[in-house]
Amino acid sequence: MRLRSFGLVIGIVFAVALAGCSRKPKGPDREALVTQLQQEAEALKAENENQDTSLGVRATWTIESVDVEEQPDNAEAPWRGTIRFKIKSETDDLDGKVDVHEFEKEFDYVFNPTIQKWVFEYH
Repeated sequence: MRLRSFGLVIGIVFAVALAGCSRKPKGPDREALVTQLQQEAEALKAENENQDTSLGVRATWTIESVDVEEQPDNAEAPWRGTIRFKIKSETDDLDGKVDVHEFEKEFDYVFNPTIQKWVFEYH
């Protein structure tokens, strides 16, 4: 009888452990992912603004939006994100006028649950 009880306890412990191990680890919530992608947008902005000042080009990168969308049927990339910028570049012409160009640029990302980071998506 004692052996049977011991076997039952071992079986229950094993079943609970197996259920706990088979559960997929929960990743960051939507709010944390938006914050993380916003930080990526700020880093892109800082890296690219005024990088060509020696050529006389001044650039202003304005973050237009940071969007995060869930992809529930994609275990490898459960979230997709997009950063949109409005970029204004200014160059001084030889005659003293300022040449201004404005355009929009978009960067697509996917969230990698293995490394818990946003990864740039190449098209």
